[in-house]
Amino acid sequence: MNSFGAKLRLTTFGESHGRGVGCVLDGVPAGLEINEKFIQNELDRRKPGTRTGGTSRQEDDRAEILSGAFEGVATGAPIAIFIANTNAKSGDYDELKEIFRPSHADYSWFMKYGVRDHRGGGRSSARESAARVAAGAIAKLILQTIGAKVESGVAAIGGIEGDIYDFAYAVNSPIFALDPNKEAEQIAAITKAKQDRDSIGAKVKIRVTGVPAGLGEPLYDKLDAKLAEALMGVNAVKAVEIGAGAAAARALASKNNDQTSAKGFLSANAGGILGGVSDGGAIDITAHFKPTPSISRPQRTIDIYGEERVIEIKGRHDGCVGVRGAIVCEAMTALVVADMALVNMGSKIEHIKTIYGSERQ
Repeated sequence: MNSFGAKLRLTTFGESHGRGVGCVLDGVPAGLEINEKFIQNELDRRKPGTRTGGTSRQEDDRAEILSGAFEGVATGAPIAIFIANTNAKSGDYDELKEIFRPSHADYSWFMKYGVRDHRGGGRSSARESAARVAAGAIAKLILQTIGAKVESGVAAIGGIEGDIYDFAYAVNSPIFALDPNKEAEQIAAITKAKQDRDSIGAKVKIRVTGVPAGLGEPLYDKLDAKLAEALMGVNAVKAVEIGAGAAAARALASKNNDQTSAKGFLSANAGGILGGVSDGGAIDITAHFKPTPSISRPQRTIDIYGEERVIEIKGRHDGCVGVRGAIVCEAMTALVVADMALVNMGSKIEHIKTIYGSERQ
């Protein structure tokens, strides 16, 4: 199950310590401008070794477009992108060949497949998310044509939560912090966790603006359901909220309902989605990341023979995986919204008449 999407279908491939990772994105409308500089910029935002408290692994993350584009535009054929691994240090994982890392996919994947790539988790590694970001960049280019924009930022590091959601500020923050007043304290928390041979979790906000009303397919491909599915599939994400999220379970309807006026909605507890369909307002999503499980403190575990062991994980790991994970969340959100926009093109007969009727005139 390595593919995702209905009309805009993404398949990724590759492992953390293999030759590289990549993707095939099918369903991109012909004629779309494929801005390679933009795609590379998106990869650079996620790139390891560039963020405060991040892994020291230095990867170029250069996107090589293999097919699907000609003279700067999409041809309508599948777009294949390859990203080479240039700085893998597989020897860091030699001691883990027969040992399961706590809170990683090692144990569950071994139980499922019976074989294991112990080098950084193989396919289960967050390294695979580079391919998602490359594909997400193309989805963003699609959304730009309809005036839609996806942004993200870190709202909280551990228990240090900001009061401001300044997405413009987050773009240039070393940890994509949304609140300038909390940024220094949040950076200090990541630094301390790394100094203590530990890691820390994060809360990430994703916002989509310019989305037309009507995107989403009831009953089983609701927009919020597809977004939750996509974001829960991002490494280390353990919870996703739309709009008010869990707070809605503690509220009265009189407080939670988004009343309307001639000027629009008076609140946004629904997060821009009603009945699984976009309502034309900003889509508000929150993703909660667990702490990076790879830490160098002694931890109890077992090996492939069921024997108890004590492990101290070496290697290069993020002090807070949620920081770079914010960019992956953007990519997956863009892929879902762009996919739903393409799916929605056949929801009304007027859409068909607009396309085919004008061609016959």
